[in-house]
Amino acid sequence: MIYYVEDDANIRELVVYTLSQMGLEARGFVDAASFFAAMQEQKPSLALLDIMLPGDDGLTILKKIRSSSATADLPVIMVTAKSAEYDKVSGLDLGADDYIAKPFGMAELVARVKALLRRSGAKSGSDRLMSGDLIVDVKRHTVTAGKNDIALTFKEFSLLACLMENAGRAFTREQLLETVWGYDYEGGTRTVDVHVQTLRTKLGECGKQVETVRGVGYRFHD
Repeated sequence: MIYYVEDDANIRELVVYTLSQMGLEARGFVDAASFFAAMQEQKPSLALLDIMLPGDDGLTILKKIRSSSATADLPVIMVTAKSAEYDKVSGLDLGADDYIAKPFGMAELVARVKALLRRSGAKSGSDRLMSGDLIVDVKRHTVTAGKNDIALTFKEFSLLACLMENAGRAFTREQLLETVWGYDYEGGTRTVDVHVQTLRTKLGECGKQVETVRGVGYRFHD
């Protein structure tokens, strides 16, 4: 199930119809209140959030999603105005997985949705990754550091799993973008730095294992 929050009824209905025609069950919502009410009944597989909304805007909704352990890993695509670079950067900084700019074609939207759903459903070669006090359960999508459960966004989780699965290997920012965000991602490498910084903070002492390799990028020190 895909949830789309958009106050323009024409756009909302067209997107929901198009996704449904492509075999992707979808529901549309006019504002944050109706969206979160539906979330109490059923957690979607992915959320599309328009930034300009009445009441709580899309960035506020995204922040609330990422702040709850129940929804922190929900894949999210932000819908922005074509010229609103600040909104794109803000959304990525808050944990958005992708963005699409208005006006957008339905083919591009469906492609981005399917690509993110594929990445969110990708399976790791190992169900559990462990290093010292850090345990990542890929199958259950959980992370524990010592005795603490750590709530990570989908991208933060994917980034950590990628680095841990390849412990000792140094990745460039471009390689991490392609591996974690997908080859079709149009954002810059700054988003990798932002996610690494947030990941380190959330992991506490274990975050020190995500090392910066000067002149290259990042690696996980086992």
